[in-house]
Amino acid sequence: MRVLVTGGAGFIGSHFVRRLLAAGEEVVVLDKLTYSGNRANVPDAVELVHGDIAEPADVERAAKGCEAIVNFAAETHVDRSILSAEDFGRTEFRGTQVLLEHVRETRQRLVQVSTDEVYGDLEAGGSSKETDALNPSSPYSAAKAAGELLIPAYVRTFGVDARITRGSNTYGPNQYPEKFIPLFVTNAFDGEPLPLYGDGRQVRDWLYVDDHCAGIETVLRSGVAGQVYNVGGDNERENIDVAEKLLVLTGADRSLLRRVDDRPGHDRRYSLDTAKLRGLGWQPRTTFEEGLRATVEWYSENRAWWEPIKSGEYREYYERQYGARLAGSTAV
Repeated sequence: MRVLVTGGAGFIGSHFVRRLLAAGEEVVVLDKLTYSGNRANVPDAVELVHGDIAEPADVERAAKGCEAIVNFAAETHVDRSILSAEDFGRTEFRGTQVLLEHVRETRQRLVQVSTDEVYGDLEAGGSSKETDALNPSSPYSAAKAAGELLIPAYVRTFGVDARITRGSNTYGPNQYPEKFIPLFVTNAFDGEPLPLYGDGRQVRDWLYVDDHCAGIETVLRSGVAGQVYNVGGDNERENIDVAEKLLVLTGADRSLLRRVDDRPGHDRRYSLDTAKLRGLGWQPRTTFEEGLRATVEWYSENRAWWEPIKSGEYREYYERQYGARLAGSTAV
């Protein structure tokens, strides 16, 4: 099978590319190569097309001869969506529609990679099922939900072969260092503060990147058109607990852990019911302890990958996001 992976130079997308290559598939990557897209993440054996999923000509050029498209392309960071929301609508909604219009004509299969954040806050308990109403809380999750809503509409109206995955918080090697775990790990190695939002009691379901990619591959090969599949790790942890584990694994001094002002509209808890995907034979195989240890070891051994990233545009974003917060921070 020849597969187009959009956003394949990013974190999860690049791991998925390597997974398909290991399975003997032929892969093409379409990536806009914005701040989180990294050419170094793409294996040499893969054709990399520099382009935008919101541009029909770019999609047509990259998808030529492919049997399937897996869409990872997205603006992904909630904090960035709060600072500047405009790009999120273009990529998540307009880009998804361009892909759907393309597969409407070509009859290629499409997998839309989405997020558990479209369900919104689950502070009261329980786990989100695929049939639950969407209740996004941030510009990022709202844009993802908007793009998702196009999928069943195109399946029903035009008969396209498209399906959706909703993944929980994913971590592992090669993740852009503005996200929680790589931010704390790389800051700890550099002796910089670890900015913990609010009381640190927000709960996330953590999923190792290889397990997430295995779930997406299962949906690509065995999923049903028009259906949604939750991909979760069954690893619900409070942020403060994850931070404490990272302090131990990195050997950092606990004084680096700083409590900072929470971000606006911060969801308290996410949780996914994954019974539907498990019914297709998938299950997460990496424990949180194993995955976290492997992740910290990777960042320890690959400074040449992340040190150049933490300058320029990244440093400007970091100061904008955390400068004032850290100035007013307190010890945890």
